[in-house]
Amino acid sequence: MTADFSRNLRSICAEHGSIARVCREIGINRQQFNRYLNGTGLPSAHNMRRIARHFDLTEADLFSSHEEFNLRCLIGRPKQSSGPADLMTAAFRDQAATLRPYLGFYHAHFWTPTWDGMILKSLVWLREIDGFVTTRSLERIKSTEASHSQKSRYEGLVTRRGNRIYIVEHEMMREGSIVETILTPSYRQEVKYLRGTTMGIAWQPHIMPYASRSIWKRVEDKVSIRDAVRACGAFAPNSRQIEPAIRAFLTENHALANTANGMNLLV
Repeated sequence: MTADFSRNLRSICAEHGSIARVCREIGINRQQFNRYLNGTGLPSAHNMRRIARHFDLTEADLFSSHEEFNLRCLIGRPKQSSGPADLMTAAFRDQAATLRPYLGFYHAHFWTPTWDGMILKSLVWLREIDGFVTTRSLERIKSTEASHSQKSRYEGLVTRRGNRIYIVEHEMMREGSIVETILTPSYRQEVKYLRGTTMGIAWQPHIMPYASRSIWKRVEDKVSIRDAVRACGAFAPNSRQIEPAIRAFLTENHALANTANGMNLLV
């Protein structure tokens, strides 16, 4: 059984690029994964589920005879996409089960050149629709001198690959820019913060792409949606509206920010 598992794992990995890439996407140490490949060890129950989920297989599939595995799971495996649209949607389909612990409302915090030196705080709703996990993001900001304001709404899709959560959103107002966010999920029973990176397009003072550290904080159930929207805005880093843990994450290495090739790179 162990021999079949290791042979099956080697076969399925051969269909997904390098072993290093597979390990990164699943979130398993390379040395540990090598033991699974050469048959000197078996994954824990937790890692077994992660491996099976990553390859869209059952645990029983991985332990089936190698001949049966090749016939049923490789040769007879249906293609993930049937057209250009499915090239993207296939990655986001049937994600509700794995992402269910993360559904709910969050305040997302990040830097943007549009509000130079300010931390942008927006409201994000992660919800399940027909097996997909979708986002709806709202930005409601007005400058202190009221010289300009910003109202934006984004909608998008969410998927989990390995130990990362990927979000792709489309702006529903103005020019319809694309925003991408990659977050590290929490393995604690109760999710409070999600940390990662956001990439998008600033629309003032001039159109330019940017990348920023990003941190999401779950909105407590006792907070009304109206109050959650009111809490949004652009705030100075030392504002009371920015919690110390959020400030520390966003300002760490912020002094190293620089502009290169038209991009504002915030490490």
